[in-house]
Amino acid sequence: PGVVMNYWTFDGLIPGPFLRVLEGDTVKLTLTNDPTSLHMHNIDLHAVTGPGGGAAVTDVKPGESKTFTFKATNPGLYVYHCAHPNVGNHMAHGMYGLILVQPKNATDLPAVDKEFYVMQGEFYPKGPMGTKGLQVMDAQKFLDGKPEYIVFNGKVGGAVNKMTAETGQTVRMYVGNGGVNLISSFHVIGEIFDRVFPEGAIGSAPHKNVQTTIVPAGGSTIVDFALQVPGTFVLVDHALARLDRGLYGNLKVTGPENKSIFDGVMSTGSGH
Repeated sequence: PGVVMNYWTFDGLIPGPFLRVLEGDTVKLTLTNDPTSLHMHNIDLHAVTGPGGGAAVTDVKPGESKTFTFKATNPGLYVYHCAHPNVGNHMAHGMYGLILVQPKNATDLPAVDKEFYVMQGEFYPKGPMGTKGLQVMDAQKFLDGKPEYIVFNGKVGGAVNKMTAETGQTVRMYVGNGGVNLISSFHVIGEIFDRVFPEGAIGSAPHKNVQTTIVPAGGSTIVDFALQVPGTFVLVDHALARLDRGLYGNLKVTGPENKSIFDGVMSTGSGH
């Protein structure tokens, strides 16, 4: 609260809209740069086979639009981002998102009850963490890879009290890392991932019974888990000093207790 940065965004959102296409689709994409923008932008989708992932043909000036088509040949979960120079600077202002290329074979990505979209990012303001008012980008912190804020979904608390589910349901989280410098060690406290599609890859056998999974800068992962007990389950990067930089979220689960799975008296102020 009270700390303000100029966001550069896709459709006013950090992360940008979750895009979902089907393997084999031919996709027509138009990118428009708002007339009030101060900068040129473009879009590089890691799901695209072609120059710049589309960036080479979508450089748009303020008020300009450009269109291209691509075929979604490879199923998986992919990052997209602005790739106009300085690429990292555009991403560090919030220009990233995820595109899912859904496999034709439904068994490659089994259906679940609930899906959630979570993306990690970094901000590099000049002032130390907590400095109030408008903060401009600090190029040296950016180059040194020392962000003041590390967050889910665009701000401190961006993934807090936004996700709910019930016991007995299965949950899928589409997790991305906009970076631009840090690798994420994604973990949900009090849950074990039944299935992980490492680095967002779909087609090979998923990993099973995973505690923490790596999400590289500019990469993704897909995690599935079944909800057996109620409670608040905290999302973290298990490089846990990052909690103090604003990196946390939660999934609130309601429903009956299952004392055969978990039985205990909750203490107040528990870190978990």
